[in-house]
Amino acid sequence: MNYEAVIGLEVHVQVKTRSKMFTRVAAGYGAPPNTLTDPVVLALPGVLPVMNKAALDAVIKVGLMLGCEIAPVCKWDRKNYFYPDSPKNYQISQYDQPICRGGAVEIELPGPSRNVMGGHQKIPLTRIHLEEDVGKLNHAGRESLIDYNRAGTPLMEIVSEPAIHSAEEAFAYLTALKMIMIYGGISDCDMEKGQMRCDANVSIRPAGESKLGTKVELKNLNSISFVRDGLAHEIKRQIAVIESGGTIVQETRDYDGQTGTSQSLRSKEMAHDYRYFPDPDLMPVKVGAQWKAALQAGLPELPFDKQRRFFAEYQLPYTITAVLVPDRELSGYFEAAAKLSGRPRAVGNWIANDLLRELAAAKVTLADCKARPAHLAGLVKLVEDGIISSNIAKEVFVGMFQTGEAPEAMVERRGLRQSTDVGELERWCVEAIAANPKSVADFKGGKENAINAMKGFVMKQSKGKANPRLVDEILRRKLAAM
Repeated sequence: MNYEAVIGLEVHVQVKTRSKMFTRVAAGYGAPPNTLTDPVVLALPGVLPVMNKAALDAVIKVGLMLGCEIAPVCKWDRKNYFYPDSPKNYQISQYDQPICRGGAVEIELPGPSRNVMGGHQKIPLTRIHLEEDVGKLNHAGRESLIDYNRAGTPLMEIVSEPAIHSAEEAFAYLTALKMIMIYGGISDCDMEKGQMRCDANVSIRPAGESKLGTKVELKNLNSISFVRDGLAHEIKRQIAVIESGGTIVQETRDYDGQTGTSQSLRSKEMAHDYRYFPDPDLMPVKVGAQWKAALQAGLPELPFDKQRRFFAEYQLPYTITAVLVPDRELSGYFEAAAKLSGRPRAVGNWIANDLLRELAAAKVTLADCKARPAHLAGLVKLVEDGIISSNIAKEVFVGMFQTGEAPEAMVERRGLRQSTDVGELERWCVEAIAANPKSVADFKGGKENAINAMKGFVMKQSKGKANPRLVDEILRRKLAAM
């Protein structure tokens, strides 16, 4: 029997704010344990929460980017449960009146050709709500230590509809969602730091059926690749259980990405198990038209919209846009250099093939790169205007990357201009023909590539400064006359 997987993802994203959700204590990562705390975070008696508007701004901004309906009024609820990482024994969250409903995330699946964007579809969302994060348990042998630095950090939960049907779709969904969050400045989404976390609900059903199967929740999916691998494993496990005559149990399972196995943790909780009720210390929030309009005005261009624009405006191939678009800073660097040079395709090639290679080798970020967009634009112009050859340009690029020197100044200082002295080029071409009789015979016999050996001779004699186009013209003219 053929089976269809039905997957819904719950993605938690830490909102990048200076302070925590309900107190002014700093939010951040990497501080010594239990130093980013105060009486509110630790739930000491007599303290009251105060809402962080910047966090709510961020969630509304995400809702607008994803086409959600922004609630005119949202409220805060207490989600009650006992666990050591929650000092209050409840979590302030949103239950029946979340800030965002509906919306969708556009994803890209691999297409039949890598020269065009693959198949695109939209995964609908159920809701987006805002809550506070909990602390972190650190297990060491028989001891478990609690660090409350993370507790109280603004946490956005994005809940998809059960509209994902494969592990690859889930991978594409999370990849697209991460890009959008980084583009909007909402979060850095570093999963190793817990800034983006994902729980997956998955069930299977016979292909063609509409009734949902019993769902299983997967935990401990701490990378996008582990989400994909964990879902693929769980789908296979459920099919094996059904085909062996067993029954799927609604439960939460822990997935180990290192071993590719999962184990049962507990039976799955239901919403009523948390005894939600409105938080008596926080007032509902009204979101007016002016508030939304102000945030709408500052929305970034979404990644796939930018990619489509790069195709239309700059005629870039898919292979280049796929490198540029996922990184907002890199795509901004490209546009700045492209507009200065007027040669967008050449700029895109330099970035994809040379700039990224040098950044990786030097282990520096684009922000620390000494070669600015104006430098790259200048280098492209030098090549396009025939002032330096492509080979010399690579040498110049490395130099300007390391020093930040303008390419025009470097070319003049080091005497790297191409030779266009026809008399000198003709002399070198005559020498090349005399030194390569076999290549001459092969070329005259119809082997077009044989001319490359003679070109190479000229470039060596000129130390790379000969103009390749003129060399080609002179060689062909002299060979034709023989």
